[in-house]
Amino acid sequence: MALSVDIIEKLAALITAAFGLVAALAWNTAIQEIFTTIFGEQSTIPAMLGYAVFVTVLAVFFTVWIGFAAGKAKKAAETATEKAKKLAAEKLHSKKEE
Repeated sequence: MALSVDIIEKLAALITAAFGLVAALAWNTAIQEIFTTIFGEQSTIPAMLGYAVFVTVLAVFFTVWIGFAAGKAKKAAETATEKAKKLAAEKLHSKKEE
């Protein structure tokens, strides 16, 4: 039984990664088209380097932002869990006193 759960988890991770790759390629194409429209043909080395730097800065910015948001959400979830545990303990304690 555990083997099938492991296989399903791995397949889910692979499928998620595949969709992420497809999305990244779509964004890559879109950003390249925007660059071509604004700056002209990208066939020169400076244009390609500019594009690479731009995409790298964008990726770092969004990675940091998503990490911050995930950390904030995790902290909120932990706080909610602690409050729920405390409330449950108080209810249990009040029932014992009755």
